[in-house]
Amino acid sequence: MNISFENKVALVTGAASGLGLATAQAFAEAGASVVLADWNEKAVQAAAKQIADKGHKTLAVACDVSDDAQVEAMVKQTVDAFGRLDAAYNNAGIQNVLAETADSPRDDYDKVMAINLRGVWSCMKFELQQMRQQGSGAIVNCSSLGGLLGGARRGIYHAAKHGVLGFTKSAALEYATRGIRINAICPGMIQTPMSDQMIAAGQGEELDRMMKTYVPMQRLGKPEEIADAVLWLCSSAASYVTGQSISVDGGFVMR
Repeated sequence: MNISFENKVALVTGAASGLGLATAQAFAEAGASVVLADWNEKAVQAAAKQIADKGHKTLAVACDVSDDAQVEAMVKQTVDAFGRLDAAYNNAGIQNVLAETADSPRDDYDKVMAINLRGVWSCMKFELQQMRQQGSGAIVNCSSLGGLLGGARRGIYHAAKHGVLGFTKSAALEYATRGIRINAICPGMIQTPMSDQMIAAGQGEELDRMMKTYVPMQRLGKPEEIADAVLWLCSSAASYVTGQSISVDGGFVMR
């Protein structure tokens, strides 16, 4: 199946590295003009240049998704630069501080929810305003296995990712008859800078045990495998798919 995004415009948040960068690269290689957004301006500029140097149309935008004004400006810059918005991957997110619920810091709760949940809501809000005007578009929100399962000491993160699925389904219902599809992706254990940080923080043994115990494929996923799923969900090949949460996890949730 040849998925093409020629003459289309795609927006990816958290695009400076990991899943976001892999997805931005995939959109560009499929022919899209791509807006890469990230809170780290220097890193996202470098990522956009890396893709542009291969002959693709890109725009780098500094954006903290927890700030509504910055998100609104991000979408406006997208439309100002390329005239429309056809596909969006709301990927920006962070991990919580590992702690039992009784010991969870309030400031960590506020930070994780602001980025992982309210940030997705804010991105959808302004993306949908543009897509509603066009009468077309596709959005993929990044949830997680943590949006489907519980996790000891990870309750804040899991709560936010569960919330992403609620927003996804509700918005999908609202726009199902208006040419706009909204789905969520639930990545499993993927090799990314975020997983590298978790290993560096001393969680490597736990992650290795989880992979060997719960992942039937017995390997970590690749960012490109998430990108492939996102592009399919945003393409006409998935024209009858909306309100879904697709697990890309090596079989983790089968157990």
